[in-house]
Amino acid sequence: MTKIHMVLQGKGGVGKSMIAATLAQYKASKGAKPLCIDTDPVNSTFEGYKALSVRRLDIMDGDEINTRTFDALVEMIASADGEVIIDNGASSFVPLSSYLIGNQVPAMLQDMGHELVVHTVVTGGQAFKDTLMGLAQLAAQFPAECTFVVWLNPYWGPIESEGKGFEKMKAYTDNKARVSAIIQIPTLKAETYGRDFSEMLQERRTFDEALADPALTIMTRQRLKIVKTQIFQQLDNAAVL
Repeated sequence: MTKIHMVLQGKGGVGKSMIAATLAQYKASKGAKPLCIDTDPVNSTFEGYKALSVRRLDIMDGDEINTRTFDALVEMIASADGEVIIDNGASSFVPLSSYLIGNQVPAMLQDMGHELVVHTVVTGGQAFKDTLMGLAQLAAQFPAECTFVVWLNPYWGPIESEGKGFEKMKAYTDNKARVSAIIQIPTLKAETYGRDFSEMLQERRTFDEALADPALTIMTRQRLKIVKTQIFQQLDNAAVL
């Protein structure tokens, strides 16, 4: 089955575009050429990665989201030769989710030989409860044809509650059977690894672009190489990918 990777989370600014971009780079490192689509009507961060040839889907009609434009998204998926990676914004999270569920798109895609893999993110810090609730809601609403990959992003703080790690939390234990993989984004020391990674993301650069840039110091490139390796090794171990 061909995988359709969709990054969904109702909370904004939690790393969705970073996940989409990382996934696209990982697939490219394996020789694949995924179709990358940005449906975020507010922040087209994913489209900003020129090296990934991301296509923007305009879903706005005036000041409102026109859910009929999601028909065009399904057409793009259906005509794609290989895997598809879709980054969706917080503002279009509810309309797109409702569209997919209401039109029974996951089952239809399965009939066409595609598997919908929903990538969602749980963060530490202020957005912890919102992102955790987002995971629980997605798992409750999306049908059995979907599988889930959870990305844990500790950038704003550790992902724990009352001394419990993510895998002991109710949102995970209740939906464990639906979660095919957990990807732990490394905890990065702010003044070194964290700064290097943040600057790379802000410039919408891929790991390969940064690693090939002689203007960056040797140690900056070394740290970025370590981060890339740590994430890609986890993706290697995720059978669903």
